[in-house]
Amino acid sequence: MRLDPQDSAVLDRLDAEGDHLLRRAIAWCAIGSGSRNLEGLEHQRAALEPVMAELPGRVESIPLADSLEVGPDGETKAQAHTPALRLTVRPEAPVQVVLTGHYDTVYPAGSSFTRVVPRADGALNGPGLADMKGGISVMLGALAAFEHHPAARNLGYRVLLSPDEEIGSLASAPLLAELGRLGHVGMTYEPAMAEGKLAAERKGSGNFHVVVRGRAAHAGRDFASGRNAVAAAADLAVRLASANGRREGLTLNIVRIDGGGPLNVVPDLAVVRFNIRLPDAEAGAWALDFVQAAVAATAADGVSAELHGGFTRPAKPFNAAQQALFGAVRDAGALIGQEIAWASSGGVCEGNNLFAAGLPNIDTLGVRGGDIHSEAEYAWPDSFVERAQLSALVLAKFATGEIPAAEIRSMMG
Repeated sequence: MRLDPQDSAVLDRLDAEGDHLLRRAIAWCAIGSGSRNLEGLEHQRAALEPVMAELPGRVESIPLADSLEVGPDGETKAQAHTPALRLTVRPEAPVQVVLTGHYDTVYPAGSSFTRVVPRADGALNGPGLADMKGGISVMLGALAAFEHHPAARNLGYRVLLSPDEEIGSLASAPLLAELGRLGHVGMTYEPAMAEGKLAAERKGSGNFHVVVRGRAAHAGRDFASGRNAVAAAADLAVRLASANGRREGLTLNIVRIDGGGPLNVVPDLAVVRFNIRLPDAEAGAWALDFVQAAVAATAADGVSAELHGGFTRPAKPFNAAQQALFGAVRDAGALIGQEIAWASSGGVCEGNNLFAAGLPNIDTLGVRGGDIHSEAEYAWPDSFVERAQLSALVLAKFATGEIPAAEIRSMMG
């Protein structure tokens, strides 16, 4: 693999675009787009669509089905979502790449964290700047520059920007699976890990909710007739937490117990919410059996327990295909003086979904930053050009065949 003059011309374009990539990401951060803020999400989608339309191909708004969630009242209700955006370019080309990102953030409507401000060390602090409005700007900038490469005609791509990644991609999962089956390799724009590293293997994840119902009664006059759902939920939470340490790499995190009311009433409803991270499918099967047994044991005279949820993102191992892809990206990075390294991650993202569909992918091609999912979230301004250049060069090497995308895909088995 070598750096050709055509490659250098693309990289020079991105050098000149650096301020633009950063400025538009900052502008997008002013749009509140928490996963359940439908008005803000629609505003963000409207801002992204014309930028995607500047690329060749066809841009579509894809309606998403409602997902289901368990409310604090124990009832299952529909959660609406704004459409996903999909761009399709040269679907007939011999090499096909899938690029994904999400335009939702974790910051809800009404959050006071709404501005991007500079830190003393030169980083920028702002909502979604790293995760992942900066990543989307990098992705679209890399694609725009790549279109000027003479080998671009050899490569087609599909871009999906979804509104629900931060809540598990429940509505966009079918689209991710569909695109995963259509590509040779995938590129996703979550922020880079510490020191700019890529995420190699990832754990799987599942979110669960147990609705515990008891019997209400007056706490003073008729206590014995009551069946305390909160006490039963607390007992269940303790038993569920005992899964930790029983299986290597598996964790069960009790997140919240909803329930209770006036202090003079035996509570008749509680909802236990928890997350499971798993290293592989075998651990997931063990965990599900454990959870089902714990929930069944909660049922007693006058108390019932109903399990909702499940595993939404399978584990993403660092198999032979992933190793080949990461090695090729490392070699491409070396051509432009970027030292590419990687590490394991307990986090999950759309890369898990793509891998489950058979698509080898790198899912941390976004900007360098940190403290995501908090009001300390930050990104380094110089990483916008840096990461866009890496992506554009990798796309060029896919197009020329110097990185054999189809061969890497065939290693998935």
